[in-house]
Amino acid sequence: MNRKTLVLPAVVGLLAPVLAACGSTDSGAGGEGAIVVGTTDQLVASEENPAPLDPAIGYEAGVWNVLRQTVQTLTSVPVGGGAPIPEAAQSCAFTDTVNESYRCTLRPGLTFADGTPVTAEDVKYSIQRVIDINSDSGPVGLLANIDMIETKGDNQVVFHLNTPDATFPYKLATPAAGIVPKAKYPAKEARTGFQVDGSGPYTMKPQTEDGRVTRIVFTKNPSYKGELKVLNEKVEMDLFPDADAMGKALEEKKIHMMTRAMSPEQAREMLVNPKKGIELTEMPGLAISYLGFNTADPVVNKAVRQAMAQIIDRGEIAGKVYGTTAEPLYSLIPSSITGHTNAFFNKYGDPSTAKAAETLNKAGVKTPVKFTLHYTNDHYGSATAKEFKALQQQLNRSGLFKVDVEGKEWSKYRPEQKRGDYAAYGMGWFPDFPDPDNYTAPFLDKNNFLNSPYRSKEAQDVLIPKSRREADRSAAATTYEKLQDIVATDVPVLPIWQGKQYVASRSGVAGVERSISATSELQLWELNKNA
Repeated sequence: MNRKTLVLPAVVGLLAPVLAACGSTDSGAGGEGAIVVGTTDQLVASEENPAPLDPAIGYEAGVWNVLRQTVQTLTSVPVGGGAPIPEAAQSCAFTDTVNESYRCTLRPGLTFADGTPVTAEDVKYSIQRVIDINSDSGPVGLLANIDMIETKGDNQVVFHLNTPDATFPYKLATPAAGIVPKAKYPAKEARTGFQVDGSGPYTMKPQTEDGRVTRIVFTKNPSYKGELKVLNEKVEMDLFPDADAMGKALEEKKIHMMTRAMSPEQAREMLVNPKKGIELTEMPGLAISYLGFNTADPVVNKAVRQAMAQIIDRGEIAGKVYGTTAEPLYSLIPSSITGHTNAFFNKYGDPSTAKAAETLNKAGVKTPVKFTLHYTNDHYGSATAKEFKALQQQLNRSGLFKVDVEGKEWSKYRPEQKRGDYAAYGMGWFPDFPDPDNYTAPFLDKNNFLNSPYRSKEAQDVLIPKSRREADRSAAATTYEKLQDIVATDVPVLPIWQGKQYVASRSGVAGVERSISATSELQLWELNKNA
């Protein structure tokens, strides 16, 4: 997904986009009783993307954090994790034994925030428009397995899939499958601007300046019907240019909570020197950072990519750059997800220049190998530049590489990366849902998130389809082990670290530990003031 850029951070020192500056008034956070949360996410309308908050277009963590509050999905993943449960639906289930037909029955009396009834036809319309718009940077890939959508009366919708897919209930729980009103979202084109309308727990009102969002006011939707318990009446999201500005606002009591994304330095300082009235909460994180490659570029052929995998010291990067907010990652699938193996460590072991040199020599690669390692300087937080400087030093220190690094704004970076302009580049990934499929298929399947030319017939035609036939996800572990071994051998992507999540909040705010999911998505309905 473009998310995880899509995506992508979690809450501290992870992948954080940079947003427009803003802050509440000096009279204190939440002057009208609202809980105020800060973020450094960037929500910007541009000529390339005039509709950043349309569910058919938006596929980044910051965008989904807005959509989660406002559009409703048929299913949802429980706050504590686990299998999806009905949300806008009253019930959902596969109606066959091979996981190819999935039926949902809507809750009775379901309406959009403006009072318009939500029908099965609205569900079909909302999901079909994502498929029809087919945005090259959007989340359409999550719905690519849908063959046909059938409605039965006003309250039943049936999804007929092209192939078995036990992960489909998770996909319906993502904002890609958000239900939107026909009257406000055209069928064949995106809805421009920043307004979002739906049947979710909140209505929203954005404040903008120069084509970017500076603040969003979320107000409890009195018409909402679903599983979520909304524990507050209003939440403001203030968008800051960087973590330092957000931290200052917290200290000055202009916001109640820092979300995406604290810097590693801020987290470290709060751990070592706690401040009165401010609490630091640590939560599990599933965001990852990795290097991607244009595998069609001969400069980064398979031997070169393997040599990089042999040289890069993940522990040094995680420890020196991110401290307690990250840990080394030796697979695309994080350590806490079913099926994880340390495939890269198993294959390459500890960093070794001698072994890397042997790999390059056997392949007839002349050294030093020269190329530019690209990264985005405004999307994943201030630590990204330090990370890529460290990567450059590690590679060049070996004498086998002569690598330059170059940072670029996300608005230019992402289109150039997808176009294949970069031989090697850095990316982050926030999972769409907590399943190993979402750490493999988006990178290895057809029409993958990176637009990578890499192809593995075994992965695409055999292993990915096989993994999706397993309703018991633990039963697919062996298949995912094979997929991870393929990635470690061919190195179409190179995992670097897995992030932890930290949130800083002022005393008196309850529900902080539940306000961010393991997939780094805000759950603002969990917040409330206890003092």
